[in-house]
Amino acid sequence: MLNLYNTLTRQKEVFNPIEAGKVKMYVCGMTVYDLCHIGHARMLTAFDVIYRWFAASGYDVTYVRNITDIDDKIIKRSAERGISPEALVEETIADMHADTNALGLLPPTFEPRATQHIGGMQDIISKLISRGKAYPAANGDVYYAVREFPGYGKLSGKTLESLRAGERIEVDPNKRDAHDFVLWKAAKPGEPQWQSPWGAGRPGWHIECSAMSCHHLGEHFDIHGGGEDLQFPHHENEIAQSEGAHGQQYVNYWMHNGFINVDGEKMSKSLGNFFTIRDVLGHFDGEVIRFFIVRSHYRSPVNFTDGILGDAKQGLTRLYTALRGLALPASSGIDWSNPYAARFKAAMDDDFGTSEAVAVLFELAGEVNKSGDLALARLLKDLGGVLGLLQRDPEAFLQGEAGSDGLSAEQVEALIQARKDARAAKNWAESDRIRDELTAAGIVLEDSAAGTSWRRA
Repeated sequence: MLNLYNTLTRQKEVFNPIEAGKVKMYVCGMTVYDLCHIGHARMLTAFDVIYRWFAASGYDVTYVRNITDIDDKIIKRSAERGISPEALVEETIADMHADTNALGLLPPTFEPRATQHIGGMQDIISKLISRGKAYPAANGDVYYAVREFPGYGKLSGKTLESLRAGERIEVDPNKRDAHDFVLWKAAKPGEPQWQSPWGAGRPGWHIECSAMSCHHLGEHFDIHGGGEDLQFPHHENEIAQSEGAHGQQYVNYWMHNGFINVDGEKMSKSLGNFFTIRDVLGHFDGEVIRFFIVRSHYRSPVNFTDGILGDAKQGLTRLYTALRGLALPASSGIDWSNPYAARFKAAMDDDFGTSEAVAVLFELAGEVNKSGDLALARLLKDLGGVLGLLQRDPEAFLQGEAGSDGLSAEQVEALIQARKDARAAKNWAESDRIRDELTAAGIVLEDSAAGTSWRRA
């Protein structure tokens, strides 16, 4: 049985889908005003692995990951750059897709944009008003009345009383309660806007996900996920909106991934430790970044440093080295009764325990190195594939691409041949000089009876 940690109940639970054999999962995606950062990579990769494991377990998965394409940040950034919000959105979505491809993410089943669901948002807002859970204000905004939803705070464990005592919130004379949140924002000059029963305007952020998830998955579905930072207020507000409008439970299982810290501190532009995925891809292969993320449990905090990424690169290199030069048989699917596969499955069925699953991969690689067993090598590759790893030609990964100051593959091969010629002529000094030159360029030579192979350090 598959067990997962449910943030709503604060415990692990056996996963029981609403409809047998099917999984309906919604994950909060990007607000597309800037490049994705390494924290986004953690969230995207974590739920990609969860998506893959449900599919590998035989479920028919509908995976929805939205795009927020209308937001204060988008409007502000487009104005700063002197381009339209629409142009900024298209540019940023293209950049996001390039980054997700580099990380080896599967595309979700649906990737809706908020602006495609304005009508659905207005329908939910109208229901909330009719049920006394929302109200139009004098300024043209529409607010959710949090005190009209008795379950408010059940996801985060926060109460309105504790929020009032512990947080300073600017008083808004248009709100009935300081913690009421906006569902519909009245139009401002020069901003994107849509007509509504409450006047021209645009949606608040929280209502977007309620509408998009309902459209694709229904009013009640299995799993809702996102980063730990979204638990409050975003996901709390989604529950209030959706259950307030539809009168039934919104989601059965809530899942949240942990943060990435940089050198032990929370990533922040103000601290100067903020890295986009594009920044990191300039120094490390996308699969190395993925491996760095996957080898830790999705709920645990992860520390991000160059040294830790370098260690991840060495680990992934060990796995690929075990597959190097082997003529693998075609895959016939994973035999889950195999002891290695069974342990891998047990790890993944225990709240998607990727750290233990990766440990199984290393044990398999060690056995392949000792025995050269092609069936075990095939299993290593197939189990790696479940995590989105080890699907490239080992040679392509190990030799990689040269950096701007590195040697090309052709240059490396030419130097290896020159070294071979020097050795044949017993010119040991020249042979050693060439090896030192390659070492200085980050090239590791591995001599064997079959010849010399190489990889980048």
